[in-house]
Amino acid sequence: MADIKRIECGTRMSEAVIHNGVVYLAGQVGNPGESVADQTREVLAQVDRLLAEAGTDKTRILKAQIWMADIADFAEMNAIWDAWVPQGNCPARATGEAKLATPDYKVEVIVTAAL
Repeated sequence: MADIKRIECGTRMSEAVIHNGVVYLAGQVGNPGESVADQTREVLAQVDRLLAEAGTDKTRILKAQIWMADIADFAEMNAIWDAWVPQGNCPARATGEAKLATPDYKVEVIVTAAL
């Protein structure tokens, strides 16, 4: 049986879980009330930090799921994403519109990566 490692395990959830060489991140959100661009920058910095703590990095992301409060902000989010994502190592990705935990959140990113 493979070990399971949890990073920043809280009462409700862990920020990351590692199992069988795969890192699963919880949905990451930015600072409430900031612009889509600022929230996206914050989210991607959190992804970088959690992946580093797990022992991997963004070149090893397998899949990203992005939820946006308003899909009209898609281009603004993509401008930040495109500058961040490692060319030649882009993950599979899906983006959709959803009501997020609070109206102050504009973007949430969920990532799965290989170690």
